[in-house]
Amino acid sequence: MSDSNLTESQQRAMTDLFRKIAPVADELGRLFAAKGHELALVGGPVRDLLLGRVGNDLDLTTDARPERVLELVRNWADSVWTIGIDFGTVGVRKGGLLLEITTYRSESYDPKSRKPDVMYGETLEADLERRDFAVNAMAVRLPGHQFVDPYGGLTDLAAKLLRTPGTPEQSFDDDPLRMLRAARFASQLGFTVDAKAIQAMTDMAERIEIVSAERIRDELDKLICGTYPREGLRLLVETGLAAHVLPELPKLRLEIDEHHRHKDVYEHTLTVLDQAIAQEDDGKPDRILRWAALLHDIGKPKTRRHEAGGRVSFHHHEVVGAQMSKKRMAELKFPKDVTADVSQLVELHLRFHGYGTGEWTDSAVRRYVRDAGHLLDRLHKLTRADCTTRNKRKATALSRTYDQLEERIARLADEEELAKIRPELDGNEIQRILGVGPGPIVGQAYKFLLELRLDKGMVGKETATEALLEWARETGAAPA
Repeated sequence: MSDSNLTESQQRAMTDLFRKIAPVADELGRLFAAKGHELALVGGPVRDLLLGRVGNDLDLTTDARPERVLELVRNWADSVWTIGIDFGTVGVRKGGLLLEITTYRSESYDPKSRKPDVMYGETLEADLERRDFAVNAMAVRLPGHQFVDPYGGLTDLAAKLLRTPGTPEQSFDDDPLRMLRAARFASQLGFTVDAKAIQAMTDMAERIEIVSAERIRDELDKLICGTYPREGLRLLVETGLAAHVLPELPKLRLEIDEHHRHKDVYEHTLTVLDQAIAQEDDGKPDRILRWAALLHDIGKPKTRRHEAGGRVSFHHHEVVGAQMSKKRMAELKFPKDVTADVSQLVELHLRFHGYGTGEWTDSAVRRYVRDAGHLLDRLHKLTRADCTTRNKRKATALSRTYDQLEERIARLADEEELAKIRPELDGNEIQRILGVGPGPIVGQAYKFLLELRLDKGMVGKETATEALLEWARETGAAPA
């Protein structure tokens, strides 16, 4: 394959790709051609290839209708799935490659509908015109490897620019989700969005409300897990899109009083997100940590109070923020476990500040670990990320204090297996000692013994039994 617009390194990249995928892609291209149909590699895989990123998922486009695609691949593919066939897409697995074959199409939204209307097209060039950005509107015909770039995607790729093939107004009207994709690609690729597209996003922001919560969630999740999420989030806020999909974020832009006695919560939040990302293991995106960092202070606008002397307080903003996080993530249709983890981290993110300079007892440290549970490592990272003070002395002191807390947690963990703390008497033993059967009393006794364990550590079964019997006498739980 050759094209005068490709650089020498891009030519090599294309050659390397087709050396890898030719046994599958070219074979499929010949299969389609033999039956009188076109087939081309298209979109993200072509863009990523030219950026030096090669994966095992390939997007293909064809003039064949979905039912015809099924006929052509049924005896060729290792497996076939049709979950996207209503939108013109057939999924195929062949060897180690996953291929999605989509019929040439154009899709648009009815102003009152949340679902796109799919209309099939006739040519590759027309199909490319309906794609979101020019950098995703490049293709390679199969099996001949002819590079197709009618809308200047290669030039935009070199300039790191996101520009729509046609007018941005028409593109975003056809599919309003593309406005979020612009922010997502800014996050993932570090590209700048074309000024005309930004203006259209600003003018048409409320159009995003016709898109389903699930599609919005997927774009926001990809954005937050991108390499440059700050850029994508800024774009959402500055265009007004965030007010429709994540309204808690622009509300963090609280006015700063004339004496600068409190931080800009919005800028603080973006810095906390950056600092949380810097602590991720092996540079792999941790969506739970990132969402918690983004949402950790969303309770501040609701809890802000002006105190005497010009002070500003945000009492219990972590509790309010946890409730708000749970509500927002539920509305975006996040899985329940993700929602629970993020809201739990938001609620716990201030707990460390009660530690002072180490005044917590061992029982308080045990409770900190117990309440964090499986989120303890993420809580460590979020707490450290939440320190954005420019006062180096204060920042160093906070870091050292948290180091000490982590050392205490490690020491107690070695001694007591902190993460698995249980009472020293189990439910069966409680029933035997108290002479009761299953019921509320056993649960109350178990809770009492857990508190005893947290306060005193391991005391031994004999002492635990004596304490249980004393509790039972004082509460009337013991049998007559």
